[in-house]
Amino acid sequence: MSEQRNVGLAGFLRSRREALTPAGVGVKTYGEQRRVPGLRREEVARLAGMSVNYYTRIEQGESHQMSDAVLESIAGALRLDESERLHLLRLAWPAQVARREIRPERLRYTVQALAESMTDQAVIVVGRRIDLLGGNPLGFALLGLGPEQRPNLARQMFLDPAMRDLYVDWEREATYLASYLRMASGDQPDDPLLNELVGELSIKSPDFVRIWAAHPVAECTHSVQEYEHPLVGRLSLNTEGFHLPDAPAQRIVFLGAAPGSDSAGRLRLLGSLASG
Repeated sequence: MSEQRNVGLAGFLRSRREALTPAGVGVKTYGEQRRVPGLRREEVARLAGMSVNYYTRIEQGESHQMSDAVLESIAGALRLDESERLHLLRLAWPAQVARREIRPERLRYTVQALAESMTDQAVIVVGRRIDLLGGNPLGFALLGLGPEQRPNLARQMFLDPAMRDLYVDWEREATYLASYLRMASGDQPDDPLLNELVGELSIKSPDFVRIWAAHPVAECTHSVQEYEHPLVGRLSLNTEGFHLPDAPAQRIVFLGAAPGSDSAGRLRLLGSLASG
């Protein structure tokens, strides 16, 4: 990195600076008209307690010897959350990211058995590139898949038109998947298949290009997802995702409805259709 600009760091810092407003961070503008969105570099530098020249070099990816204190000051100035702070550290110190041997992902039989043991919730298991590794029949039915299908869910989200009809808030779910890919790329920057996936989506999906350019980063472990399922109609499902302790790049995701709700009845109906 000493011979090159840190393009990833530059893009991430710029995107976060442009996402802030002077009013949101207590910077006075005295009514002046601004031609560009977000904060100016000198404003971020002042909030972080450093010189404009030094912050500018960092945002341009030209500074490679930042201390913990400097990074923490920048994170505070840009109001980064914990997921974004972790991503900042990985971008700032890429040489310190632990490199793991990249092997084909396999799902342990016991994890698959756990997924299949759940009958009142949809369950899916995804890998580091958001490949679908396994799940239960209800999980496959929720996504409109057959039990033997193992697609990449990011590719499906951005390239399969049916997904725009399945998700009530497609933009939100697409941004979430892009966030997951962004964190994975920071964790495994040398993964050729992950880089190939990002490249393919960048060529084939203008929406992916637009969302990816905003550098979304989030570790969403729980949420509420809304579906408009072609077989059973509207579903509002609570999702809980857990990293597998001995395979942290893999996650098992449970999707269930509130007891007694319309969604719970529709989910049971979908389960009966999937098992029939």
